Amino acid sequence: MSDKPGRSRIPELSNIPWQGPVAITNYAKVGRDLCRDLGEELTLGADELYAVLIRSFKGHPVLSVFGAPDVRMRARRVVKRLKRAAELQKGSGVELVKFHAQFRKEFVDILPQAKPEKRRAEFNWNDV
Repeated sequence: MSDKPGRSRIPELSNIPWQGPVAITNYAKVGRDLCRDLGEELTLGADELYAVLIRSFKGHPVLSVFGAPDVRMRARRVVKRLKRAAELQKGSGVELVKFHAQFRKEFVDILPQAKPEKRRAEFNWNDV
């Protein structure tokens, strides 16, 4: 457990100041990336944990009364929770995309118009 308050645990998000539409876009992108990364890590952790549980508890004296299928069943139940957490993280990433889309939908009328970018002149071989 961290001694820091909740806002400072994730500096990638807490360091984005709420100063306009660009900040909201950045917040949604960074949050989505964090959720995606955490979801992938939890998925990989679940697969690794399943293998560790099977290997560690196969033939355990207390569990051997029930046999190996019981160990696999118990491991699946444990890992199922971790996989569900991974899916929920992926869902959080989707909700952040929807958050950004909803912001654009609700405030598109009053957002400042983006200035058109000036195109650089193409390289001209004749000037060389």
